[in-house]
Amino acid sequence: MEWYTMVWQKYAQFDGRSRRKEYWMFTLFNVIVCCVLYGGLLAAFFAGQRMVGILIGCLYVAYALAVLVPGIAVSIRRLHDTNKSGWWILINLVPLVGGIIFLVLMCIEGDPGPNLYGPSPKLLAQPAY
Repeated sequence: MEWYTMVWQKYAQFDGRSRRKEYWMFTLFNVIVCCVLYGGLLAAFFAGQRMVGILIGCLYVAYALAVLVPGIAVSIRRLHDTNKSGWWILINLVPLVGGIIFLVLMCIEGDPGPNLYGPSPKLLAQPAY
């Protein structure tokens, strides 16, 4: 949960670097929340509860809009960790191939030491003895 809240603390911070764990935990939590809300939406509509379904649908849209900026920010910081410009996020606009390339960029190991975008977040997280 701390990895999810860490992204919210850096809400619109597009500079710096983010670890894979930070990105993927944020993504996992978002997928779980969206699946639960969408499942509730479907259940409400199949049960004939239109007003409840509309309410859950509004919650779903509100949540999706709320995580849009932090999701983009953590993606750009993750790209910075691999020593790529944040503009690489636009590769998602290329159908199919762009999404695969972006997925690979999100999965590869970040630079072990400092790079153009700052010090390694992995080294900053380790306690000094």
